[in-house]
Amino acid sequence: MNIFVCAKQVPDTNEIKIDPVTNTLVRKGVPSILNTYDSFALEQALRIKDNDPETKIVVISMGPGQAEDMLRDCLAVGADKAYLVTDRKFGGSDTLATSYILSNAIKTIAKEEGEPDLIFCGMQAIDGDTAQVGPEIAELLGLPQVTRGFKAELNDEGIKVLQEADGGARNVQSVIPALVTFTKYADIELRYPKIKDKLKAKKAEISQVTFEDMSDVIDPSRIGLKGSPTRVAKSYAPDIQKVGEIYEDLAPEEAVNKLMESLADKKLI
Repeated sequence: MNIFVCAKQVPDTNEIKIDPVTNTLVRKGVPSILNTYDSFALEQALRIKDNDPETKIVVISMGPGQAEDMLRDCLAVGADKAYLVTDRKFGGSDTLATSYILSNAIKTIAKEEGEPDLIFCGMQAIDGDTAQVGPEIAELLGLPQVTRGFKAELNDEGIKVLQEADGGARNVQSVIPALVTFTKYADIELRYPKIKDKLKAKKAEISQVTFEDMSDVIDPSRIGLKGSPTRVAKSYAPDIQKVGEIYEDLAPEEAVNKLMESLADKKLI
């Protein structure tokens, strides 16, 4: 079994602030982490490997050189190989351009590592929340896809995914090769690396895939800003106005009636 896991290094959103003057993200001093949803995708790949030690897990990330630290963390918990897709020409790529680059990177890496039986992705990145890259990769590679997976297991028919659904979950069966995106699941406990594995990962080679490595298959007009049909005009923190009415010293029923009258007067109900 050959599993490719797409991972992204993101700023820790608990630490992000927005400059009130420029309305841009303040990244200085903000730690970078493995995207939360991607960590659940990696954990699912590792659980398949637990049951089948012959499984090979290849982690792929698109980003700057500093993303190597995150890839080493993935190796430390049990991934076998790591590739960083990086090039200045990829800068400014939106989700469509990113998906195009990653789909071609997967084709290029497959020449070295073998075709993937499964591609696992996080449902979305916590710094963007678009949930578009995984499905777009599946479309570009012509693969069946299952989104919002809680957990997955192999069977004789392919892969069975417990998928998040309205009000609960349902089982979805898919043939392989396939792409699955994963979300958080309370019943899944993420594993942590041992010290010896962290030390080993620090010395591991992180292979790079650049524009030149894909120049025979990639269209320059579909990458970077040129290949991105969407733009972020600005980022800003909305003003939070703490305006409200508090009904004190009233019985619950009387307070509810007064609230309903107030909402009706304002034509909100």
